[in-house]
Amino acid sequence: MKLLLDTHIWLWSLLEPDRLSARVKRALEGSANELWISPISSWEIVVLCEKGRLNLDDEAESWIRRAMTVAPLREAPLTHEIVLAVRAAGVPHRDPADRFLAATASILGLTLVTADDQLAGSKGCSVLRN
Repeated sequence: MKLLLDTHIWLWSLLEPDRLSARVKRALEGSANELWISPISSWEIVVLCEKGRLNLDDEAESWIRRAMTVAPLREAPLTHEIVLAVRAAGVPHRDPADRFLAATASILGLTLVTADDQLAGSKGCSVLRN
């Protein structure tokens, strides 16, 4: 299975793994599964740090670079096709990061891993709930 990690799932997997459900932990550790991350998640982490809503042990940029080497993550491209699919993603709120993640999962055929109930209700993409 190809899994696109929502930003908080990526953070939890590295900083607070006890917040992950047993099912999600198994999926993230499954050798047959590919783990994907969107550059939108990196952007969201930078913004959260700038706003003081997330404190990391290092600067956001350094933390992200290091985190990308910890787990075998594939980087999801941000394409015009994904941007154009944002409106059709059917995310029931206006959070731009969530809309991009849902569109990315839909266009690339990835399963979105999230604990966000609203995001889990998106149209057109498969979801693995935490």
